Amino acid sequence: MVVLPTHVEDLKTLLVKNGFLKSSSKEKYVKQESGEYGLKEGGGVNPDDADMELAEEVNIRAGSYLHTGYPSPNRRYKLIIESSSANIEEPYYWLIEHAKQDMAYPFAEKITDTFSSSEQSAFWGAAQSRLGIQQDRVSQYLRGISEMIKQLFQLVRELRILDEKMAPRNEWTKSKAADLALKGEYTDLVENRGGQVQPGSIYHLAQTVGYTILPDLFFNTQVFSLDAIDSKVNELKYNPNVKNVLRRKLYAFINWKTKTDAELQTRRKFTLKYLRQHWNTIKMYMNWVKPYLRNIARMQMNPADIESPDIVGAFETSVIELETLAYKPDKDKHDMFACVLMSFRFRTRPEMSYHQDNYQHKGPIHMGKVEIALRSYAWSKGQIEAYKKYRRQEDMQLMGLVDTSVKDAMEALGEDLENYLYEAGEKEFAEKKKAQEALEKKQKATVESGSMNVFDPFLAIFQGFGEMFSVLGGSAVFSLLSPKSGPNPFAAKKASKAAAKTATFDLYQIYKNFKKSHGLLSW
Repeated sequence: MVVLPTHVEDLKTLLVKNGFLKSSSKEKYVKQESGEYGLKEGGGVNPDDADMELAEEVNIRAGSYLHTGYPSPNRRYKLIIESSSANIEEPYYWLIEHAKQDMAYPFAEKITDTFSSSEQSAFWGAAQSRLGIQQDRVSQYLRGISEMIKQLFQLVRELRILDEKMAPRNEWTKSKAADLALKGEYTDLVENRGGQVQPGSIYHLAQTVGYTILPDLFFNTQVFSLDAIDSKVNELKYNPNVKNVLRRKLYAFINWKTKTDAELQTRRKFTLKYLRQHWNTIKMYMNWVKPYLRNIARMQMNPADIESPDIVGAFETSVIELETLAYKPDKDKHDMFACVLMSFRFRTRPEMSYHQDNYQHKGPIHMGKVEIALRSYAWSKGQIEAYKKYRRQEDMQLMGLVDTSVKDAMEALGEDLENYLYEAGEKEFAEKKKAQEALEKKQKATVESGSMNVFDPFLAIFQGFGEMFSVLGGSAVFSLLSPKSGPNPFAAKKASKAAAKTATFDLYQIYKNFKKSHGLLSW
């Protein structure tokens, strides 16, 4: 695969971000929290530091090489097979099975699988009809997810209001301010609805001769149960009529507070359970929509192939790109794998096989030309995952659309959403909450242990000797005497060389055996 000059810089940037660096540039980069690599100084990346393969894809002139978009391999072979009658699907399966069964590569993963065809071909119509079905399903799920995210804000807002209402009720017996706040809510919202003083309310009676002191008595008399009203009011030395009205108002207030407490608690409990159900429904829809998004990403045609001269609108032509990575672990059980990367580019003329009527999805038989590129690498598990991420960068962006929208909603709602879901019993937030509490407890213990005590002056003397000893090389002496911990860089380098040697030898055997088994020139 030849990369257009306009795309070389973008691919180099992706290679650097995923850790495929030149040996001379590795010291300049560090792995960031996001998992991508960046410069130690100033961040960002330099595309010139990418370890990209330069190969003689076409014979322009001696010593002229082109960028392929792949990391530099240890060895590379290329095959081009063209036949107007043979089924070109066979080389793909032959190479995969030969690597797995005969060359003992137990692990194989498909990295790339794209298809493009001319707009006037019959196969294009069949592919687009399947794509349309997937897109309709995705639009329905995304519409449902967006509506539920919108309702998520309303549910969290309702819980916040309920918590605001419950705050003075929980502090009612402990704080006079909470008692005054509740009595103010009662007089403003219960007795005087609509913002006007209603007949029979406390403030309306205060305008009557003999009841002027009623609001002061009501707000300053703290009673927390219906049974204690009579004894509390009887202690007051006021007019019996005023005391009777006060007794009636306190009874109505406490009764209102008790009933609304139960109502608010029930409502909050129901809203909390509904929020958890709502959250689980969103996650379920996300799990349902992701396979459809993955199918759409795979069924969409590659724009670069559509603009390629290999596809002509009036011809029944198509271009298929496949890539499979086969790998096996090192025999010494180091974290290194011998990797064989097989890339296929098919330019085919699909022919629809015969089916009975009313059968919608017909299966094509592909005939034409195939370009095969075989590459060998020595990669760790982390490098394999980084390469998969590099090759699937666009697919990951498409898959991340739904996750990003939910993540943005969670960030907008702040910690309240996580706290409510934790209270409702969501395990993922319970684990996060426990980890956060453990971290806060550890930080608190660190702060407390850092306080001065009577032994600090004596301990400081020995710490000073330790620092002097480390300057004189004591730490180096102890490091030589102490057992080694962590990975051995020399053993890892040796394992990498061994894996590279194994992959290079196996690659040649696969290349040679394929040519011999298919009657091609070999020596």
